[in-house]
Amino acid sequence: MTEQYDDAMFDFSRSDYTAAIAKLKAVLAQEPEHFDAQLSLGMAYYRQGDYAAAIAEGHKAEKLRPQEQLVHTNLSLFYMKTGDKVTAEKHGLQAKIESWRADAKKAPAAEAPSELQMAKQTPQPMKFPSQPWKKKSAGQ
Repeated sequence: MTEQYDDAMFDFSRSDYTAAIAKLKAVLAQEPEHFDAQLSLGMAYYRQGDYAAAIAEGHKAEKLRPQEQLVHTNLSLFYMKTGDKVTAEKHGLQAKIESWRADAKKAPAAEAPSELQMAKQTPQPMKFPSQPWKKKSAGQ
């Protein structure tokens, strides 16, 4: 299965989208849950200029992984090409939200062990410079 997918991606990289589409469809016929093949199929249709098919395949990828940033990025691109700016922006926003979710998952825990925390500074008392004008006025 991996070899078939690799062959399809080789065709895709050579801009032979017709061959890539045929091979990606064969991969998906044997393994309907193959996310990368589904995502690539949508992009192959997009590159051919078949935006309706690209959108349909993009939504199939969305069903496989609804929180995948790349799915929504692609759908935004596909819808923009059809002139549906509202739906394109919706998917663009969803892609941004998914990137934030991914960043939040990578972020370190809020509570770090005490030995890893930075030392807290103690405030130093403020020192004022000498004020010679006060001495003169006090002495006169």
